[in-house]
Amino acid sequence: MRSKFTTYKKGLFSEFIARMYLRMHGYHILEKRYITGKNTNRAEIDIIARHRDTIVFVEVKNHKTIESAWNSIPPVQASRLRRAAETYLVKKHFSGNARFDVIVIHGHKIYWAKNAI
Repeated sequence: MRSKFTTYKKGLFSEFIARMYLRMHGYHILEKRYITGKNTNRAEIDIIARHRDTIVFVEVKNHKTIESAWNSIPPVQASRLRRAAETYLVKKHFSGNARFDVIVIHGHKIYWAKNAI
């Protein structure tokens, strides 16, 4: 029997798990699935969170292997994500610390890479 857990639903569930994981580590979720705007050649940021004086942008990946998860963020996408993060910071007039993390969901394990992009 085929699972009705589509790739889209799996992505939403992975982002939910990542948000809960961040909350358990003291992060406050500011935004989820943040998009800078249509036709801006920007990217969607899965999670934007705050921890103390740092804004953290998080890309969430769920893949069969850790290697395929990392390979799914090519340099072009990483650049778009950084530009989207910069747009968010300007829009919010935030001048503190910021970083871009990646959370990989692999089976029942969570891998969190800080300052990954």
